[in-house]
Amino acid sequence: MSTPDLHWSKSSYSGGAGDNCIEVARGTGSVHVRDSKDTRRPALTVSPTAWARFLRHPGAPAS
Repeated sequence: MSTPDLHWSKSSYSGGAGDNCIEVARGTGSVHVRDSKDTRRPALTVSPTAWARFLRHPGAPAS
């Protein structure tokens, strides 16, 4: 899926230059994640369920 028309967001903690973070955009039935340093690279696309699980477990050991 092409991602240029998505609304990308990043954390306010990304620093002054704003290029040291990831950006996230919601698509129809998907969540896209990309590196803010190189937005021309393809985004990682996951399901909303997978994204929600990821957000619930930051720093948790993998099982």
